Amino acid sequence: MPLKPARAALIPLFAAMALLAACDKPQESTEASAAAPQVGVVTVEAQHFVMTTELPGRTRAYRVAEVRPQVSGIIQKRLFEEGSEVKAGQQLYQIDDAVYAAALQSAEASRLSAGTLADRYEVLVKDRAVSQQAYDEARAAKLQAEAALERARIDLRYTRVSAPISGQIGRSAVTEGALVSNGQAQALATIQQLDPIYVDVTQPARELLALRRALDSGRLQKAGDNAARAVLRLEDGSEYEHEGKLEFSEVSVDEGTGSVTLRAVFPNPDRILLPGMFVHAQLVAGARSDAILVPQQGVTRNPRGQAVAMVVNDQNQVEQRIIQTDRTVGNRWLVSDGLKVGDRLITEGLHMVQPGMQVEPVPAANVDDATGTAATSGQEG
Repeated sequence: MPLKPARAALIPLFAAMALLAACDKPQESTEASAAAPQVGVVTVEAQHFVMTTELPGRTRAYRVAEVRPQVSGIIQKRLFEEGSEVKAGQQLYQIDDAVYAAALQSAEASRLSAGTLADRYEVLVKDRAVSQQAYDEARAAKLQAEAALERARIDLRYTRVSAPISGQIGRSAVTEGALVSNGQAQALATIQQLDPIYVDVTQPARELLALRRALDSGRLQKAGDNAARAVLRLEDGSEYEHEGKLEFSEVSVDEGTGSVTLRAVFPNPDRILLPGMFVHAQLVAGARSDAILVPQQGVTRNPRGQAVAMVVNDQNQVEQRIIQTDRTVGNRWLVSDGLKVGDRLITEGLHMVQPGMQVEPVPAANVDDATGTAATSGQEG
């Protein structure tokens, strides 16, 4: 049956409408996809965080003693090996003692003579055969002779130059045959005790004040038993295997540098640390029970240099936050202001979002949880 002209004219119109509808569906889907792009987010959580401060410093010998002669004479022998370990009381040098031995014999004879006279006068004074004054003078002479005898013994003993402390002895400044004298300026040798060893570090006074204010305000708590703990990093970047302990801090500020000196003591059984080495000490400053640590991928800087973070709100819209970053902790920032627990921080897809944009948040794939969220301690960055 042939179609009517009006019905035949409608067929191309319906076909065109169907074609336009088919073309509009992909466009609508594309527009919807462009309106809500996917972004990777990390949910902000509070963590317990032990704060450490890394400070430069120098190693110092635990004890230093300069070996000096206490009597004059010629060095006969050197009885130690340079660079070796010596014990307190160990003989290091022998000074010619012939003169001092003869002086000791003379002092012994004088003591015997004065003692005999004093004993005789003690009997005679009772019978009034000698005056009381003569007896007193004889007894005083006896005491003087005894003192001279003791001094002669001391001088003879001092011809044996001994180590005042235990430690590692350096090079000898004299050899056999050298003339030394009591009170000379030059030391014969120097002994340094290297186990344990001191590490002196300096901290700016302003940082110390900021730390105290944080402790007083409650933003930072004391680290308890770990407060005196110290870890050392050597000049080549390696970490020293033995843990140290903070001994004290200087009670005054250096007028030239405006810094305070802190001293820590470290075991040094293998003599890896030598006096004068440059090191970095990590000292425990305090602890936070509600610290916020966020991945560095989620923090950028605006033209003013302020730290900026993008978060997704409850309506899945992007919000821009100006945040306060205190320090780096591994691959994270320690944030003190601008973010709160539960915020969804954008770390992936930042280049395609703007404040107010509608987004579809998904768990971020560019954050390493093994090294990120497990961080519980940190140092100044």
